[in-house]
Amino acid sequence: GLPHRFRKKGTVMLIDMHIHPIFYGPICGDENELQFRGDTFGVWKQGPMGFDELFAEWNICGMTQAALLPLDVTTTAGGWVVTNDEVHKLCQMYPDKFYGFASVDPHRADALEVLEKAFHKQGLRGLKLHSAKQKFDPNADFMEPIYALCEKENKPIIFHAGLSWEPDAPSKYAHPLAFEEIAIRHPKLRMCLAHFAWPWVREMVMLMIKYPNVYTDTSLLYVDSPEEQMQELFTKDMGPMWFERCFPNQVMFGSNGPRFRAFKLKRALDKVPMRSFARENLYYKNALRFLSGEEV
Repeated sequence: GLPHRFRKKGTVMLIDMHIHPIFYGPICGDENELQFRGDTFGVWKQGPMGFDELFAEWNICGMTQAALLPLDVTTTAGGWVVTNDEVHKLCQMYPDKFYGFASVDPHRADALEVLEKAFHKQGLRGLKLHSAKQKFDPNADFMEPIYALCEKENKPIIFHAGLSWEPDAPSKYAHPLAFEEIAIRHPKLRMCLAHFAWPWVREMVMLMIKYPNVYTDTSLLYVDSPEEQMQELFTKDMGPMWFERCFPNQVMFGSNGPRFRAFKLKRALDKVPMRSFARENLYYKNALRFLSGEEV
């Protein structure tokens, strides 16, 4: 749950809903594992960082919490890009700062058991899936028990959507329209199609207008500078009032760390014109609604 000090009216918060803790120091002891993460995820230019450095970076932009996302690719790549156990460890170290998500390779025979452990024993807050990297059709029949379990347990799902520049990740599995029938069949299942499903922003907008259980986040690829990209997203890819008028409860702040830095994205978004209620929703209220299913 959310620490009491963050519940007070008027408290300024910033929740990053899209962090891959690949280089968080306490889970970087194995050189082979680090090499696997870099090769599989496509990140090589960074290295392990301690929490002093990490939280100093948070303080630059006033970040208060972050969702940590692992990825299980055991059947497609032979390992994990951060495990559920490692996310659980990090959350135990800083329970007031981290929201831990689980992952599961849906091709595993024990997929439901992995998820039940994550939800019931490790207290993880939702599920992260990457259909392009894990190579599955989101509408495949074998996915239904996973969606049903998440819906039953009130656990949201974050799907990778849109472009993936990770090695060997076909985009056909991550087009936003691939997820529409899930939203129809599971109207109580909160699902985030991450990265604004870029480059399919308008299709992403259409889904949010149609389905209140569909969310997205701002962790899209910077083709330009962060400032240019966020202006493009909020004023050209969309009309400048679309977010406020049509889906103000469905867009969350997400950076896609470690590829991109949250303080740079926050600086860019601060320059995008929007009313205060919409900015509060974007920076933290929508994340709290997505995590809990409750109004904020």
